[in-house]
Amino acid sequence: MSTATATSTTAAYLQSIGNCAMPYARIVVIDDEPVNIKVVQRLLQIEGYENFVSTSDAREALALVRGESPDLVLLDLMMPHISGLEILAALRADINTLHTPVIVLTASTDRETRIEALSTGANDFLNKPIDPSELVPRVANLLALKRQQDILEDYSRQLEVAVRERTAELEASRRDILHCLARAAEFRDDDTGHHVLRVGRYARLLADALGYDEEYLDLIEQAAQLHDVGKIGIGDDILKKPGRLTEDEFECMRRHSSLGKRVLQRMSPQEEIALRHHADIGAKVLGVSNSPVLDMATRIALTHHEWWNGRGYPLGLEGEDIPIEGRITAVADVFDALSTRRCYKEAFPISKCFEIMEAERGTHFDPALLDAFFTKRAEILEVQMRYADEV
Repeated sequence: MSTATATSTTAAYLQSIGNCAMPYARIVVIDDEPVNIKVVQRLLQIEGYENFVSTSDAREALALVRGESPDLVLLDLMMPHISGLEILAALRADINTLHTPVIVLTASTDRETRIEALSTGANDFLNKPIDPSELVPRVANLLALKRQQDILEDYSRQLEVAVRERTAELEASRRDILHCLARAAEFRDDDTGHHVLRVGRYARLLADALGYDEEYLDLIEQAAQLHDVGKIGIGDDILKKPGRLTEDEFECMRRHSSLGKRVLQRMSPQEEIALRHHADIGAKVLGVSNSPVLDMATRIALTHHEWWNGRGYPLGLEGEDIPIEGRITAVADVFDALSTRRCYKEAFPISKCFEIMEAERGTHFDPALLDAFFTKRAEILEVQMRYADEV
């Protein structure tokens, strides 16, 4: 295709878009001479343009443009009260009119004036008196570009909405998968699976009482639900035993904390290589980015049975060496164990639960966390009722 043909095709395309937009294109004309406004409007009306707004008072120009949101502005430079350059500068300083096309109308042939107008943000020039053969194509070209700009902005908005919707869908799916994993372990010794939901909610309430932000509250609620995922590796003869566990059985039960860590933590490089060699699907699975929820859940699974005085398990951590999420989940988990029926005990009233936990202040529990949890009594009762186990 020759250069001339390409130019002709482009011009025809731009003209076609401009023509399509003619009945709807809103054009603002600002000139201190009313006759100039009439001339410009008449010339454009002949070409099919219909939607005009104008003013001969420069003091009204900014309010007019901001109120009308035009597709194009024809702006005289030399006007009393406020110059066209001042108006142009104000338009370019406003986010709402930053990209509105502006054609400067000027009788000046001064090179410095033109450079200043371009630097201020003018898109094109027209010399006075107006030449119809220049006016029409310049207007059409800028309206065509404005039309394309509007289409791109609309597409961008639609894309943002689609991305938000898809992100919400993926987040919902991720939450469902995490919850299913948590319930898979909990169903071993809890037929309702509500325990994991309650522990997540209690952990959220406690974190909220400690002043954490909404992002952290969402994170710990999800992560805390996976605190006992290591029970997958514990036999039913121990999990479902109605009486007290023997020392050996209890030692086996204690393994669920370290097993939970192994379930939730990311694979070692050697394990990744082995899986990648096992099947192509492994490469796709391992391509997933790091998960803050699983990172936190790993710490919780490992440390939610640590005690403030260092006599917990499996690591024997003490005080603030225990990750905060492990200390929070310890409070939430013990409270739920006390306040619900288990195969080895009946449920205790909330006051009795608080009394038992208070007795372990500074030994089992972080005193500050225990105090914060007690301030959430009303919300705790609400969670108990909402997620009560079926009798």
